[in-house]
Amino acid sequence: MSRLWQDFRPFLALPDRQARRRLLAGAALAALTGLMGMALLGLSGWFITATALAGLSTVTALAFDVFMPSAAIRLFALGRTAARYGERLVTHDATLAVLAALRERLFRAWSAAGAARALALRPARILFRLTADVDALDTLYLRLIVPLCTGFIAALAAGITLAFISPLLGLAVFAVLILSGSVMVWRISRSATPATLRRAALIEGLRSGVIDLASGQTELLMAGQLPARCADLGALETRLATHENRLNRIETGAGIVFGVIAALLPPAVLVAAAMSGIGAPGVALALLVAMAASETLAPLRRGALDLARTRLAVRRIGPGLAPPDPSVIPPSPKDGVAVCLHHVTLRHDGAATAVLGDISLEIRQGEHIALTGPSGIGKTSLLQCLAGEIAPQSGEVFCLPSARLTQRTELFHDSLRGNLRLAAPDADDAELIAALTAAGLESLFDSLPDGLDTMLGDRGQGLSGGQARRLALARMILRNAPVWLLDEPTEGLDGQTARDVLARLHRAKDQKAKDRTTVVTATHTRREAENADRILVLGQGGILAIHIRGSPGFDAALTALRPD
Repeated sequence: MSRLWQDFRPFLALPDRQARRRLLAGAALAALTGLMGMALLGLSGWFITATALAGLSTVTALAFDVFMPSAAIRLFALGRTAARYGERLVTHDATLAVLAALRERLFRAWSAAGAARALALRPARILFRLTADVDALDTLYLRLIVPLCTGFIAALAAGITLAFISPLLGLAVFAVLILSGSVMVWRISRSATPATLRRAALIEGLRSGVIDLASGQTELLMAGQLPARCADLGALETRLATHENRLNRIETGAGIVFGVIAALLPPAVLVAAAMSGIGAPGVALALLVAMAASETLAPLRRGALDLARTRLAVRRIGPGLAPPDPSVIPPSPKDGVAVCLHHVTLRHDGAATAVLGDISLEIRQGEHIALTGPSGIGKTSLLQCLAGEIAPQSGEVFCLPSARLTQRTELFHDSLRGNLRLAAPDADDAELIAALTAAGLESLFDSLPDGLDTMLGDRGQGLSGGQARRLALARMILRNAPVWLLDEPTEGLDGQTARDVLARLHRAKDQKAKDRTTVVTATHTRREAENADRILVLGQGGILAIHIRGSPGFDAALTALRPD
């Protein structure tokens, strides 16, 4: 029990004060619904029985007050309906708000340095964490906390009510309800844990397999592996159905046990109430109150069945809730300097050796620097360090705010406007169109029937490689950062398109001359380095040479690069 509390405690402390008030209000409304249901059923039974007995005699019939009980019954009936509606509205709204806040915290945690690399290695699993695991946490409140509170309050109310008839009867009913609810939750959760955990693993594997099948179906078909992969998914589906059936049997068995308890409790209460010597109306009241109280335990079955899944979700999501480390973002350098590195060493996680070691470099504002060297030498790693995506193992990094154009153009299944506003959320349509024009997409924009509202396919599907690259360039221009970090900006483009993209880059840089835009380009090709002020040749874990424009070394380094 202590370990269970340790798992759930961080999530119980997540909601803010307003969310906690809404969660408590929902639990209170749920308890009020249960109490009003008990009062309605018990009072109705008493009223019907008392009315029947009063009608046996003219004197009692004339003296019997039918107005107060009937008014109370109407009050409880209307109140129960209103409380039920309010409970559903408040509890679900509060739960969805808490889950939305939880997803935001996960996104913020995943925005830490190095998170993109980890996400890229396991995208399907991370997606599962964000959807299925977070959604599983609604069980904690809706199917466990609220039913437990409601069941306890209903058992307590039933015990107190029956204690007026017989203290021993009230205590016994309270004990039976509490023990049966506790034992039912413990037994169901313990029996269902192996099947629940295995079911969660199979669902995750099945989802990952389907994603892989959908994204790689062309390659699988060409390799003749598509039928085999479909057969593997079918086997996973069969195993999943086996565990689903086991969980259904556990839930059915729990329902049978609950039905037995619910069937044995009323006769026992009936006998005990009759032996206490109270009248028939009191016996009817006791009987129906006990029946209504036992019904509040029914929702606990589903919550107990999903307890292991909820606990698994808590354990998997918990480590990702730590806020990102703000110290990775490089501070600004001194005036007139855009980038400054002092004895910086970069090492990737798990790597035995540093990719770059003891680098010192200063780049003035407005300079254009080209980073060259063999593949894997550390050019991209250095750009990632300047962008704040990875932290140096040692040394100091100073850099003005930057915008990075990566080797891969990242576009999303969203409108053209939505893709552009990732860089400038507050940009108006005129600014977006100006950025598209600067990037050379004015003809494409004019041909789109819906303009900025045109939807793009996943990863920019529907655009050519050159158009996608220009769109990424437009987004970088909108970012309006003083430092541009370009990672092989024209890789994969034909020569004419590549030179057009580079020309527009330089034109956009010249238009921002008053801001003295600094450009750092990692490149293998001559066309991307020919306008640089300095060429830095990386190798052997550091900077092998620095060549200034106009020097023989600069021309030699430029000639050594790959031609168009």
